[in-house]
Amino acid sequence: MPKQTPWSSLSQAEIDRVVMMAWEDRTSFDAIEQQFGLTPGEVIKLMRQEMKPNSFRLWRRRTQGRSTKHEGRFSKAMGATVTRRFRAKWQRG
Repeated sequence: MPKQTPWSSLSQAEIDRVVMMAWEDRTSFDAIEQQFGLTPGEVIKLMRQEMKPNSFRLWRRRTQGRSTKHEGRFSKAMGATVTRRFRAKWQRG
């Protein structure tokens, strides 16, 4: 019996959306957790599984320490009055 992952219950479209949100610099891990219930560690594991090794390394290097990927750091850096978007500019709705 294969081991269940936290994203096993997600459809392929939802997994693709998580990957797109994680790839996007302005979407925080907190937004992904709120929408899909995946912790930052689970998102990292999902990205490792879904991406080519070199692409994953580039993404990981880029997101490590980036304040916009971590809501707490972003709020502290920008002030508590900044409203965050959970959607990309090109996304409808």
